[in-house]
Amino acid sequence: MNGLYRPRHGRIIAGVCAGLAQRFGMAPWTVRLLALLSCLLPGPQFVVYLVLWVMLPSEDRYVARTH
Repeated sequence: MNGLYRPRHGRIIAGVCAGLAQRFGMAPWTVRLLALLSCLLPGPQFVVYLVLWVMLPSEDRYVARTH
């Protein structure tokens, strides 16, 4: 599965970072660290995370939709 979704396993809060890491072939801790460091910069990073949490389907819904 190459789509962007929140995986069932490996979640810390909502699975957004784990989903992004899985989609782009990175380690989840790398994406989490980058997200945390980006919060030190000015901008809407927290809002983007919340929007992704709401907009990205969970793995179960993604699989059901693609089959």
